[in-house]
Amino acid sequence: MKHTDRQPATKTLADLYRAIDRRHAVTITYLKPGETEPTVRTIEIAEIRTTTDGGIVLIAMCRLRNAERQFHLEGVQAYTLHRIAYVLTRPEPTTYERPAPAPADDAQALYFYELARDKDDADYRPRVKLTQSQTDLAA
Repeated sequence: MKHTDRQPATKTLADLYRAIDRRHAVTITYLKPGETEPTVRTIEIAEIRTTTDGGIVLIAMCRLRNAERQFHLEGVQAYTLHRIAYVLTRPEPTTYERPAPAPADDAQALYFYELARDKDDADYRPRVKLTQSQTDLAA
């Protein structure tokens, strides 16, 4: 059993990513926010995400509930890596959000539509206007 307060977060993440790559189950001691008693869960991690405020979330199948759950990394107090293979099947996503139709008549509106689709690049604005003749900036 490895205690997360005794090692850096990068070591914990490296172990969890290794479990994902090898498709091995992980037993965690998890403390939910607002509770005082931790629970022990055996999970099959599907992915690790970063939230918009910088937190790290484990998306995993919980063997206790037989359902997909989210666990925040700061709530994981200890973990044990196993050699047990995954046995649960992760459900396919069932919701689909149809995007708004792209404007077809206005080039400026299409430009802003494409920028708005990607949240990471939505605030990007070029500093200088580039022309096709500026070959010194080519990659």
